[in-house]
Amino acid sequence: MSIPWTNKLSRRLSTKPVRQSVTIPRPLAIEVRRVAQERQLTMSRALVALAETGVRAEAEARDNLKAAYRRFIDEQDPTCKDEAGRDLVRAVFGKGPIADDPVF
Repeated sequence: MSIPWTNKLSRRLSTKPVRQSVTIPRPLAIEVRRVAQERQLTMSRALVALAETGVRAEAEARDNLKAAYRRFIDEQDPTCKDEAGRDLVRAVFGKGPIADDPVF
């Protein structure tokens, strides 16, 4: 059973914009301005769009890490477990030199 006011509160909190002042480094501000001009947005809207993209990317990376971990833990076949382990290392370290090291 849900409490009626909690649905209204969460809906109100999720849709009502919050004014926030941030200080960002100059190189980042230049990139945000470039994105704003390319997409014909205001600086504020460009910051919001980039933040939303970043939050989604972080959530996706977290989900991929959980899936790779679960696959590694659940795998029984040694050959498949080795591949699942490599996928887990890539999920943790990315697709750089560490993940492609033949030791792993």
